[in-house]
Amino acid sequence: MKNFFLLSIGVSFLFASCKKDDVHEQNNIFKGPVVQVHAGKAWTWMQLDRYGKPERLAITLTDAALNSVPVGDDGHDHDHSGDNSWTLAFHPKAGVTPFNHVGMGWNPEGHEPPGIYDIPHFDFHFYMMTPAEVAAIPPYEVDSLKFKNWPAPAYFPANYFNPGGGVPQMGAHWVDVTSGEFNGQEFTQTFIYGSFNGKVTFYEPMITLDFLKNNSNFERNIPQPAKFQKTGYYPTKMKVVKHDGVTEIILDGFVHHTQS
Repeated sequence: MKNFFLLSIGVSFLFASCKKDDVHEQNNIFKGPVVQVHAGKAWTWMQLDRYGKPERLAITLTDAALNSVPVGDDGHDHDHSGDNSWTLAFHPKAGVTPFNHVGMGWNPEGHEPPGIYDIPHFDFHFYMMTPAEVAAIPPYEVDSLKFKNWPAPAYFPANYFNPGGGVPQMGAHWVDVTSGEFNGQEFTQTFIYGSFNGKVTFYEPMITLDFLKNNSNFERNIPQPAKFQKTGYYPTKMKVVKHDGVTEIILDGFVHHTQS
């Protein structure tokens, strides 16, 4: 009888979980796998309209995740290794965008350059390459030519520049000279582009922990390039939305562009 009771509970729970997923898919929301983030969880999701066009591509972080990430010297993680780095997969429906997966990194003390990005923050790399391709990016000193092989300027927004160097298992970073942290303001959130060996390889919202905890409904434009290397739907807005014990980092306002 006890085994039957436990089996019944298990079947009921499975049915409820499947039913919940079905409801999401009926609303054209397609969720990626859930990963553990310290004491909380994170996952991706994609929402499509009835014609299959992407409306939102997002990362969800639970409050438990934001409240349990180590801060300061307790983190001991300056290069997204070990316990402060996660690969978030997308549902296959996200294939209508150029993005393959998210590399999410937590920086307990921030990172260089000092006085600008040395504040505890998350890096959300929306990669246009596979995890294996990302993992194969060497240190800058090993193959600097591939880091210096920049895409043509038209593939980046007009106000973006490369400060030099590059990061292994990431690539070269391109920052917005008009962003607040370069104009006398404290870093809170910014939007970065990435490249490696002649290709634009990621879009990156970079956001401080304080900003994620203290902003419930934020929206900004994503600076746009003149040309695109891959045909697909690209976001024009980024949002941070809090509700029901979660924080969502959302790419929104998708527009279709043809390879040029």
